[in-house]
Amino acid sequence: MIDSFVLKNDFPILSRSIHGKPLVYLDNGATSQKPQAVIDAMSTFQSTHNANVHRGIHTLSEEATAKYEASRQKVADFINAKSSDEIIFTRNATESMNLVALSWARQQLQKGDEIVTTIMEHHSNIVPWQMLAKERGVVVRFAPVFTEAGILDIDAFTHLITPKTKLVCVGHISNLLGTVNPVKVLAIKAHEVGAKILVDGCQAVPHMPVDVQKLDADFYAFSSHKMLGPSGVGVLWARRELLESIEPVLGGGDMIKTVSTEGTTWNDIPWKFEAGTPNISGVVGLGAAIDYLSKIGMQEIWEHEQELSRYVLPKLNAIDGVQVLGIHESNDDRAAIFSFWLDGIHPHDVASILDEDGIAIRAGHMCAQPLLTAYNMPAVTRASFYLYNTKEEADALLESVEKAKLLFA
Repeated sequence: MIDSFVLKNDFPILSRSIHGKPLVYLDNGATSQKPQAVIDAMSTFQSTHNANVHRGIHTLSEEATAKYEASRQKVADFINAKSSDEIIFTRNATESMNLVALSWARQQLQKGDEIVTTIMEHHSNIVPWQMLAKERGVVVRFAPVFTEAGILDIDAFTHLITPKTKLVCVGHISNLLGTVNPVKVLAIKAHEVGAKILVDGCQAVPHMPVDVQKLDADFYAFSSHKMLGPSGVGVLWARRELLESIEPVLGGGDMIKTVSTEGTTWNDIPWKFEAGTPNISGVVGLGAAIDYLSKIGMQEIWEHEQELSRYVLPKLNAIDGVQVLGIHESNDDRAAIFSFWLDGIHPHDVASILDEDGIAIRAGHMCAQPLLTAYNMPAVTRASFYLYNTKEEADALLESVEKAKLLFA
């Protein structure tokens, strides 16, 4: 079992006070906090190893390259990729999904081809496909959600997958509902018609064990900053044969083998997709974050968060005037993400009141406007938990929501 009280000591920012109250950080769906180990790893790199990678034969460059590539191997091991060659570093998960849209999808899809996704997706897994549809004439189809339960309508989804389908795009866990989607089932359906499947893993990789081979995915994207690492680093995993078959999107340094006035030949994967100088210290920080998470154990982290989910959901939903989006039939497979509406109070006002109590939450459309439209809501308040959060902090959240309700009564 995780001892969150002990873990909190590893995170310097969690010792802060906000408005004279102990910080209760419940905005982990947006970004996580960083342990001292990650901060130290980045600082040490900048202080003692800083140099460009893949370009120099001097000691600092060789050290920097070794640390950068060691992090790539850590990422591969963490998600059980077949090889570190299948790991592409990007700026964020948004760029990772756009990379698929601008490379594989743009090069493979023709007018009339179809992309199937869901209304519960983050905008990063909607907008690139709509842009591609406008450019190439492909069709984007959206599977609905059972709004009361907050789960994907699997029958409707699978009926949308036809021989015209070339790509299926789905979030592993909804950033609004905490729903864990059946990626393996959807992958099987996609592959039956020869389509590929892209998975947005931003809310899954930080919180639960992920095995891209068992999921049978083709593309899998996630971000460093949601898993205790620094911002400015994203990951795209893709099958080797796909990466080798597609052309790079960005051209420049390090992604080439040869350049002449007659033309250019590309570098091997993964480097042909990593043009220019990358965020080296950020990648080193991501490696340190993976070390930290691995030491604790992803299964232990997931069990801790499910325990918090079972504790918070019924208590939050029992508050008069609160509507929690997505009351699943079973709480045993649900992320600790709670989006809710408090009658008569705009979510921004709720967030402001909670901030006065030192509680950091998110308010707005959560980059999930199609899903909120299905709920007929303009915005919600969201509390999202992580490994360092406690039941006592959950109680503080519940008390502050009650306070907000009374203030606006």
